[in-house]
Amino acid sequence: MITLSLDGLTVKWDPEERALYFGAAAKAAKPDIRYLKDMQEVLYPVDGEATDDGDPRRELYFMFRDLHLPEHRALFREKGIRFDITVLVPGTIGKEFVKTAGHYHPFKPGTSFTYPELYEVLYGRADYLLQKPSNFDKPEEGLEEVIAVAAEPGDKVLIPSGFGHITINTGNDFLIMSNLVADNFASIYEPLRRMRGAGYCCLSGPAKTQAPLFVSNPCYSSCPPLQYSRPVEAVPLLPEKGISQYQAFVRHPQSFTFLTHPEDFKEEFAHYLEALRQNSYNP
Repeated sequence: MITLSLDGLTVKWDPEERALYFGAAAKAAKPDIRYLKDMQEVLYPVDGEATDDGDPRRELYFMFRDLHLPEHRALFREKGIRFDITVLVPGTIGKEFVKTAGHYHPFKPGTSFTYPELYEVLYGRADYLLQKPSNFDKPEEGLEEVIAVAAEPGDKVLIPSGFGHITINTGNDFLIMSNLVADNFASIYEPLRRMRGAGYCCLSGPAKTQAPLFVSNPCYSSCPPLQYSRPVEAVPLLPEKGISQYQAFVRHPQSFTFLTHPEDFKEEFAHYLEALRQNSYNP
């Protein structure tokens, strides 16, 4: 059993049963599950060949949506925010590390801003791949920017307005992460399916000691060089590393208005992206 404490809120993951227990709940939370068969359109290689001849019902990740303690239900509803936990299994699919399918967020009605999302690694290691399309309606026209952020427990990673994203489990154990996001929209998966995945695929090196290898996806007409970044701290919009984002929201919900009103935070998103660029490194 993996037991996590989110500033007093207990979360347990049972690796054998693959079950999540949130707070004092006696019953496991019910997940949506992504299986190998659900991911074939976005896996490496991107030329349509089979990437894995294993069980199509192989479980890759589990999504536990809309989690909250009973006493916080009204607060989450009032603010229009949802708290989720996602668990990715360790390992690879062929040469590629296990990852999420990836998606974009829609534009907030009446604005030119897509909804952002905030992640926190609770256990394991995550590589978040952020990509900005040149044209949301025509993904085949390529990407303007791609950033990979390597994160560990306690790190928080913002998916700013204008970017899509995938999450990759590049560790040797389960990856457990949480997210906060506006609760009034559905994610958009079709553009990444059409492009056979994100702008880059993350492969395991020939030796376990080697860093993950990112290779570009040839389905994109233009794909800029990948920028590698470490998570940034002490910037606008991000809670402190020492406090879980669940408790940060409960204590200061007004600090998360950017999730529902991205049009009011253009400068803060730009500041965050510049901080990521300044924090880039050569792996």
